[in-house]
Formats: sequence, structure tokens, C-alpha cells
Amino acid sequence: MSNYSSIFKLISNLMHKEKVSCLLIGGFAVNFYKVSRNTADIDFLIIKEDFDKILEFLIKNGFKLLSAHENFVHFQDSDFGLIGIDFMFVDQETFVKMQQEGQKFKVGKNEFTVPSLNHLIALKLHSMKFNFKDRLAKDFPDIVGLIRTNQLDIYNDQFKELCLKFGTQEIYQRILETLR
Repeated sequence: MSNYSSIFKLISNLMHKEKVSCLLIGGFAVNFYKVSRNTADIDFLIIKEDFDKILEFLIKNGFKLLSAHENFVHFQDSDFGLIGIDFMFVDQETFVKMQQEGQKFKVGKNEFTVPSLNHLIALKLHSMKFNFKDRLAKDFPDIVGLIRTNQLDIYNDQFKELCLKFGTQEIYQRILETLR
């Protein structure tokens, strides 16, 4: 693999061949919602049980599994060592809901689904909740950018509930203070 477009083509082919669904998350999903952010990897959300279907395929196509955790795996392109692919795992019910409410997004000739704006923010809040120090510098600016660019009302009950369910009171307060 040499660039993002070839990786997107590979993942698209993989999805069709193995009948695996995935959602495009991370920096590319943030970009979809009109917030400009550079990213060094491509992030996908999948059902954990589907991971076994893709592991061998990715390794055969030049990717090396660098780390695996209960809910997350990270691959690196072994040819160039620059582009990573990350897979985050969720349960079937969560995935189906996010997929149904997601938006279609074309990357070249390949179609992917990105989570709804609220689901994308929920993913970022959840990430910050469980790894605040490491995720603050990356996810918090994304959340603030998504709110500003998409003119979300941070004072309505629905947004507050989203923040408290997937994040924390501290994160919600930080959002309010930043956007005042």
C-alpha cells in the first residue's frame, strides 16, 4: 500500500469480499462534517466478531498488527510504515444503530458510512472519558470544531445528556467554558 486511496480501495474490497460492514470514524469522519483535521491513520468501527474475517486479509496485504486491546487494534502499513489502520470494536446492537443513522461518504470510487454527528461526538466523548490525558489534545479540539462548524446548541438538554452519558460532567463543563 502506498497511499490513503489504495487503503480505502483495499478496505472496500475487503468489506465486499468478506461481507463485513464498517463505519469510517476518526479524522476522516471529522473531515466529512466540515472540520479540517490532518490524520496519520484511517479509523474504522466494526463488530468485534467480524475482526477474525479481516485479520488474515490485512496481513496478506502488507499490514502488520502492532497492538491489540480488548476494544481496539492497530495495524501499520509494513511497506512504508506511515499509514496506520485502526479498528475499534462495538457490539452488534450499537453498530447497527450507528450504521442506520450514519451518512454515506465517497472516498474516490469507494463508498463508506460515517456515524451521525451525534454518534461521532459520542465516540470522541467516550474515548476521552476512559483515557482523558491521552485523548484531550486530539479529541477535544475535534468535538469543539464539530460543535462550532455544525452550529450545535450545547445548552439544550439533548446535547447535555449526550455529554453526560458518553463523557463526564468535567468534559461537558470544559465544552461550555470553551464555547462561551
